[in-house]
Amino acid sequence: MGEPHGRGEFTQGGGVLKQWDIFTFDFEPEGAHPVVLLSSQARVRLKDRVNVLICSSQRAARPPRETEVVLNSADGLDWPTLCKCDLTYLVPKSKLHHLRGTVSAERRQAIVQRMIQSFEFNRL
Repeated sequence: MGEPHGRGEFTQGGGVLKQWDIFTFDFEPEGAHPVVLLSSQARVRLKDRVNVLICSSQRAARPPRETEVVLNSADGLDWPTLCKCDLTYLVPKSKLHHLRGTVSAERRQAIVQRMIQSFEFNRL
């Protein structure tokens, strides 16, 4: 587990938490799930809570729904994993653990597209 460092920055194994990193978060009562860190570096640096997307903890056994993106070994995960893009969680950054990887540039685009569609921002 990392330690707070400086002006609210948080180190995780010696590095600063970064947008698009994939960590593990222990949800109550669901248990441990991979999460994608969405918050900007400013929020990570200044706030105790950050925004994340939850991913499935099991191997994806079906195609993604229109609100999901499949992450895989290119993103640092052990198997194809569904990332749910229609709900964000605000979690304590001190509870993020086990850096798994970083979302690839291609899937970052897909996540943002799914979020725009899921939240209907494209209707503005």
